[in-house]
Amino acid sequence: MKTTKLLIPTQKEVPNDAKIISHQLMIRAGLISKLALGLYSYLPIGIRVLQKVENIIRQEMNKSGAQEVLMPIVQPAELWKESGRWDKYGAELLRFTDRHQREFCLGPTHEEVITHLAMQYLRSYKQLPMNFYQIQTKFRDEIRPRFGVIRMREFIMKDAYSFHLDDASLQETYEVMYKTYCDIFNRLGLDYRIVLADSGSIGGDASHEFHVLADSGEDTICFSDESDYAANIEKVTFSKQEKTCQSTTVESKVLTKEKTSIEDVSKFLNVKEVNCVKILIIKTKDGFKALALRGDHELNEIKIHNLFGDFEFSTNNEIKNLGLKKGFIGIKNLDIDLIVDYSASVLCDFVCGANEYNYHLIGVNWKGIKFINADLRNAVDGDYSPDGKGKLMIKRGIEVGHIFQLGTKYSSVMKANVIGESGKAVTITMGCYGIGVTRIIAAFIEQNHDDKGIIFSQAIAPFQIVIVPINYNKSTRVKALADKLYQQFIKASIDVLLDDRKEHVGIMFADSELLGIPHRMVISDTHADNGNVEYKARNKTNKIEIKFDDALSFIQSKMI
Repeated sequence: MKTTKLLIPTQKEVPNDAKIISHQLMIRAGLISKLALGLYSYLPIGIRVLQKVENIIRQEMNKSGAQEVLMPIVQPAELWKESGRWDKYGAELLRFTDRHQREFCLGPTHEEVITHLAMQYLRSYKQLPMNFYQIQTKFRDEIRPRFGVIRMREFIMKDAYSFHLDDASLQETYEVMYKTYCDIFNRLGLDYRIVLADSGSIGGDASHEFHVLADSGEDTICFSDESDYAANIEKVTFSKQEKTCQSTTVESKVLTKEKTSIEDVSKFLNVKEVNCVKILIIKTKDGFKALALRGDHELNEIKIHNLFGDFEFSTNNEIKNLGLKKGFIGIKNLDIDLIVDYSASVLCDFVCGANEYNYHLIGVNWKGIKFINADLRNAVDGDYSPDGKGKLMIKRGIEVGHIFQLGTKYSSVMKANVIGESGKAVTITMGCYGIGVTRIIAAFIEQNHDDKGIIFSQAIAPFQIVIVPINYNKSTRVKALADKLYQQFIKASIDVLLDDRKEHVGIMFADSELLGIPHRMVISDTHADNGNVEYKARNKTNKIEIKFDDALSFIQSKMI
């Protein structure tokens, strides 16, 4: 491809609404163009990268034995009502009616459609297991689209769905897909972690997420510094602890004036937050509950949901009606159930509210307090790893893949059955496996960039090499050599860009670096004289001279 025949709208200025580096560089390098909030067009350079990502995914999915299909993005409401998600999914599901007033939605996911497909064509246990995948556009009406293509409303996903006679078969395919995902992300050149995860709105049992480590990530992941343990912060669990401290002080009440936050109280009393206990009041289907955590810990809402089901944080009026004083709630004289986090329950001589305005208690202990012990909190950096090996490190991650063991969540309610060996109907067991295709590009850039632009790997770069001929349109010798090298690369199936523009060489260099093209060769009149070309790798600072006649074999050696 020649630059003059290609739309490459590079720009120097950073867009005002681009907050993270991948968003900035994708706009500046001309990969994408914003149409509306959460909606982007992929431009020619971006499409080349996107297709290379898709091809790697497709190759590895095919290798795994999965079969490619393509399902409609427009889905009938009947299927979603059948699964029970039409009303439960929420505002992200874009609903509309057609000219006949029939209800439809734009698919944010395809569990209902693929289950309906399986019902039509999978009749016997002899057809199982079977795994179908697609690379398709999705639409989720996000309340806050942000970070460019990391969180869009319209995006491209690879989603796969497997069908099985039993859990043992599902486990086998789950392990195959686990390995397949590793192969995909390794080929893409991503630094990632695999973590235990919550299944969220998709539902199901076992679940793993694949996270690219990046400071801009929306997810918090925890992993041991001594083992392979890794989990989303929502899934890190802790066990009951043995109490080792002994009380050394007498409990007393102190005036804390208007200090209501743990931070303010700890500073005022000159104690560490770890030696404070905070109380949160929630409302559940079984009534109000008081949750006690160590002052330096945060509540894990997933764990609370798993304990009590749906819940809400109590309002100020509800707290007042319980006879409690917001900002000064303590563990004593409570008329509601008290649930205490494991780490808080082993504290001695701690600080908590006095259930009286402007007062806290110091030197408090648990003796005589009736409570239930439970795991309520999020992990913090330095916690002991749940597997007993090392301590936890906490990093930000961008989720690029997620695999689920769905079980019969959809097949049972939609009556997706096959005839089993006994001749009786058996409910199909399902697995679900997703990859955020468009998100991968942004995640890669977050990990691979410098102050000059993107640093693409050969696997997904828009071009493998760029030829920069100095004075191409003025020097017949330079033009002849550049054209000859260009044709050699094309015949060798090397993805090459020839910069044939009438631009200053500095602009051509800057654009090639912004685009992240892995290899660059420069040809000038000097090179025409000495029979050399100048070579530079995008991820290196040094330049080298090589013989023109060796240029093709040199680059081919780099492609291995």
